[in-house]
Amino acid sequence: MQSTINWHAYYRLTRLDKPVGIWLLLWPTLWGLLIAGAGHPDLLVATVFVLGTILMRSAGCALNDIADRHWDGAVARTQRRPLATGEISVKEAYAVAVALSLIAFVLVCTLGMQVVLWSVPALFLAVSYPYTKRFFAIPQAYLGIAFGFGIPMAFVALQGAVPATAWWLLLANVSWSVAYDTAYAMVDREDDLKIGIRSSAITFGHREVFAIMLCLIATLAMMAWVAIQLRLGWPFWLGWMAAALQLFRQYGLIRTRQRAQCFKAFLENIWIGAALTAGIAGAYWLG
Repeated sequence: MQSTINWHAYYRLTRLDKPVGIWLLLWPTLWGLLIAGAGHPDLLVATVFVLGTILMRSAGCALNDIADRHWDGAVARTQRRPLATGEISVKEAYAVAVALSLIAFVLVCTLGMQVVLWSVPALFLAVSYPYTKRFFAIPQAYLGIAFGFGIPMAFVALQGAVPATAWWLLLANVSWSVAYDTAYAMVDREDDLKIGIRSSAITFGHREVFAIMLCLIATLAMMAWVAIQLRLGWPFWLGWMAAALQLFRQYGLIRTRQRAQCFKAFLENIWIGAALTAGIAGAYWLG
């Protein structure tokens, strides 16, 4: 008997067909794990955080589509999403989001009560983010907090406290998120203006390219500050320079403001995160 479940629609609902979002969420989490664990985080903790990142990103995508279901059909990039086309009902999307969140919560419970308590604001951020696009001028900053909240949680799990280093890493991630998600928002700017959705691309206006570059520079500056405070060795700076070189590529892509190029710039931010992560890992393993 053939199954009537549209697995491909669920696959698209949770954006597993677009893993870039997973990497953008995973890189800052790995920064926290590597630094909090001095390059060798506990295997159980690391596994829980990696799996939790994937699960909560998928749950967050389902919740985002629920919140935006009345608008996605009017936006060229999102009009084929499963909720917008009716392939999946709102009830089914909620079921997916709740199920994935519960699995992630069960995993977090293996790390102790302190981490469980920190997971509550993390869940609130994930659930509330889609609605910030209705009233917040730069919802990308809120996204950066949500995407980076694994950083303080990693420190709690491995050190039992959240030092200043964790907050600097989180702030660096917020700045980075504003940069890459503004490039992403540039793709939808015309559609967002029509339907009344807020975004940093709209708020920054014709200065959006300057704002993106400034945020990327700020991100690298804060990561450098963390490295200096921790006395990370040459491997970090090699990774840092590789990330810095990406800024020229980013500018070359977004300066024309063409949709396809802006979207490409967004996608290529995974290499900035990869370079910084490799640099941190190398500093502990080789430095």
